[in-house]
Amino acid sequence: MSPATDLVHKGRWTLADRLEQPLRALPFEVPRATAGITVELSFERAAGVLDLGCQGPDGFRGWSGGARDHFTISTGWATPGYLPGEPEPGQWAVLLRLHRVPPTGLEYQLRITTTGRAPEEPATTAAPPVPERPGRRPLPEVDGLRWLAGDCHSHTVHSDGALTPAELAALAAGQGLDFLAVTDHNTVSHHPELPAVGARYGLTLLPGQEVTTDTGHANVLGDVGWVDFREPPDRWLAHAGERGGLLSINHPVGTDCAWRNPLTERPRHVEVWHSGWPDRRWGAPLAWAGAWRPDVIALGGSDFHRLGDDALPGRPTTWVLAADPSPAGVLAALAAGRVAVSAGPRAPMLLRLGDELLALDAEGTALVCPDGSRRVVHGDRATLPAMPGPHRLESHENEVVALAQ
Repeated sequence: MSPATDLVHKGRWTLADRLEQPLRALPFEVPRATAGITVELSFERAAGVLDLGCQGPDGFRGWSGGARDHFTISTGWATPGYLPGEPEPGQWAVLLRLHRVPPTGLEYQLRITTTGRAPEEPATTAAPPVPERPGRRPLPEVDGLRWLAGDCHSHTVHSDGALTPAELAALAAGQGLDFLAVTDHNTVSHHPELPAVGARYGLTLLPGQEVTTDTGHANVLGDVGWVDFREPPDRWLAHAGERGGLLSINHPVGTDCAWRNPLTERPRHVEVWHSGWPDRRWGAPLAWAGAWRPDVIALGGSDFHRLGDDALPGRPTTWVLAADPSPAGVLAALAAGRVAVSAGPRAPMLLRLGDELLALDAEGTALVCPDGSRRVVHGDRATLPAMPGPHRLESHENEVVALAQ
């Protein structure tokens, strides 16, 4: 058994440090026979933000951003956001991103403890009961494919969310969702939990990662392994494509999270409808998407973190026309652009049915076609001719009501 060791890094980060190199690696040595590593970070949270992560000799071991000030990695368990497994001997590093550093500087202290004694695992939260699921909307099949209700953006305790994967799944199932992409920031530690949790609650939990930087966020959807946020976005896109996933630009006009990263090849998928679009008369998301590329595949995401602070899962709802509800089936539908977006699972919606569109519960709205022409929707279940390209429903005040590819 390796003896316990302590190493303390401390100092003061300046604004110049952040501008010169925002991500810092603070090294430490892990001796043989180490059973656990604990890292504790302290700084004045009212003054700034330091993001926290870790890498070992064999690569990524976790990330919690600004959500945590400590973590443990051991053979049998790890703090959510971090990967459990034997702490391999050699040089490790705590990753600190100087996310917000004031002009006066930010003092910090980092304590790293290694021990040969296995750390005691914290008590786990009991899984909530399976909720009663709302009745499904009567939607037509298309060539044997059926419409599934989902959400392409959510978070758990594995990053800065408040719910465990089980608690999130129970909440999403209670909203009537068929699938939910779980996209914790810069980590994939939640991925191993998703299949069993999804099976318990009767919905597909699509593995994802929100690749998060100061200059923009993107969701990589699919079980493609960890995407290194330190690489340029061209590599994120290539990583996703090489492993059968897809990349979507998140909330591209979202305050300080707006997309400002260059990309050699612009991906088609964009989170056009984010829960942070409170007044859908505001045309910036649609204008940005149209300028990005004319064949954008518009997705919706609640970006759910915690009850009371965010929109519920499925607000907005992304609908996919899929062969089956498996992760592969949902991902294939997203990749093919068989997608529609509504404000919620029971809200007015617009679906493409081959050469026609079906507007549901949309009496009095206007169908806006790709060529800019408009026509009034009459009735609660109206069939309308479709053109190639994206369509939408708007209210008489030009508020976006539904999107369809």
